[in-house]
Amino acid sequence: MAEQQLDVIAIDGPAGSGKSTTARLVAERLKFTYLDTGAMYRALTLKLLKLGVDVTDEVQLTKILSETRIELKQQAGRWQVLLDGENVTRQIRSEVISQAVPMVAAQKPVREWMLKFQRQAGAAGKIVAEGRDIGTVVFPEARLKIFLTASLEQRARRRQKELSRHDHPVDLAHVAQTLQQRDEEDSHRAYAPLRQAEDAIVLDTSNLTIEQQVDFVVEQWYRKIGRR
Repeated sequence: MAEQQLDVIAIDGPAGSGKSTTARLVAERLKFTYLDTGAMYRALTLKLLKLGVDVTDEVQLTKILSETRIELKQQAGRWQVLLDGENVTRQIRSEVISQAVPMVAAQKPVREWMLKFQRQAGAAGKIVAEGRDIGTVVFPEARLKIFLTASLEQRARRRQKELSRHDHPVDLAHVAQTLQQRDEEDSHRAYAPLRQAEDAIVLDTSNLTIEQQVDFVVEQWYRKIGRR
């Protein structure tokens, strides 16, 4: 059974639980590749919004997906998201995108398209991937699965801080409401819903620093592979 496992760290959890930052820093610490699946969904959402596409139209959606190229590249020490060759790193962090992502991510053609890309990236191993279905759908064979949680209040504060950093200031109460709605949509979508893998290790990050979260995941990885 162990031989079938992939050298992948799958980090799942709701929005604002610290997945992206934790995954990126864990990848840096272990010298793994960081696969930012959230950025991929956001980039696609940006394109669909600009085109004014009805995301429930599977024929049109499938055509656009076949013509879409999303790349994650590290430039000058920072991760950049390229959509059809254009750097959209800042654009995809707006509140408009945050509100539109759940509808896009819920579409089966989108998840199947993303799934293929993500599995290809993880086939070689040494990947840290974060999302909502990484340990259950994308990489069920991941050697280590972590499920991050945090209180709604703490997650809202983190998201508000992130939006402000990207020049998108927004009211805290509004952020909390948006996150709560996102939780509901992600958990109840028909295809690949947000849920904890049975063999995932749960970590409540409400009162933890990012450094503590990273230390925890790295320690769990070394335990999995039997060394420190």
